[in-house]
Amino acid sequence: MNTRKIPLRKCTGCGEMKSKKEMIRVLKTPEDEIILDITGKKNGRGAYICNSLECLRQAIKSKGLERSLKTAIPKEVYEQLESELSDIVK
Repeated sequence: MNTRKIPLRKCTGCGEMKSKKEMIRVLKTPEDEIILDITGKKNGRGAYICNSLECLRQAIKSKGLERSLKTAIPKEVYEQLESELSDIVK
């Protein structure tokens, strides 16, 4: 019997390692657009956060998302991400 390896990712907010399915991917598309990728399959550079607003706020405060996505992120985009995530978490 083979046991499958579960892919782990590190949250850019709290730094906790969790399985990929438990987390939400923040994506920088090839067009330099920053969006939430619920499916986890879209093309682009990704960073992962836990499924909570608290981790997103922590990642914003520590600039963890900017480091992971290797780009500066404007305040309006952070506000958009926060509103999208609050709709998902409910």
